[in-house]
Amino acid sequence: MALPEAATAGAVPCSSLPLCDGFESVPAGGPPNAALWSISQPDCSGAGTLTVDATQAHSGKQSVKVNGGGGYCDHIFISNASAIAALGPQVYTRVFVRLGAPLGAGHVTFAAMKDGADKGGDVRMGGQDMVLMYNRQSDDATLPVMSPTGTGESVALAADTWTCIESHFDETVGTIDTWVDGKEIAGLVENGTPVADVSTQWLSVAGWKPLLSDFRLGWESYSGQTMTLWFDDVALAAHRIGCDL
Repeated sequence: MALPEAATAGAVPCSSLPLCDGFESVPAGGPPNAALWSISQPDCSGAGTLTVDATQAHSGKQSVKVNGGGGYCDHIFISNASAIAALGPQVYTRVFVRLGAPLGAGHVTFAAMKDGADKGGDVRMGGQDMVLMYNRQSDDATLPVMSPTGTGESVALAADTWTCIESHFDETVGTIDTWVDGKEIAGLVENGTPVADVSTQWLSVAGWKPLLSDFRLGWESYSGQTMTLWFDDVALAAHRIGCDL
């Protein structure tokens, strides 16, 4: 798949994007900017917490810190619904994430988007088998397939390190592309052509084309893993954003 040219901070100012937040506009210790984010705990609430934090930052002095519990109801997210509505069918996301521990064997989510075209379920990004993966809530399909071949085509995320993750969802044709620290990850690409033990499970739903309606960051665990993690320099646009600030 041809890669769109990554924008740089000099070429496309952060302030011109539909969403670009480094969490510097509100005091540490409270919730993020209410004009941009709401707090989301779907279905039930538990032990999960989040706050703007001044102990870690990718840039500036602050980020969002999430203390995610090990049960489903311990989930917590920040949610933005306005930016995606302004994008059209090309949805590019960019987020810096810092995990307090490596991803474990069990399934977890740290980013999610509601898909109105797929029974209202979520398209989720997180981890399983210690690597980065996507999960489609409605049928539990994963990208890549959680096989030795599939997981070998994804990537583990280092703990205690800021990692830049970019995604591209094309709602017109139903494709997905993903970059980690600027490098395209083969196991996290769905270009419409089945790749054995990588994208075959995702493509088992013929004609999948998402209709995304929000963007959420936080933690949701289905197998007991707890996590402290941070998010910073979050951006959404109709073109690739890149990891430069």
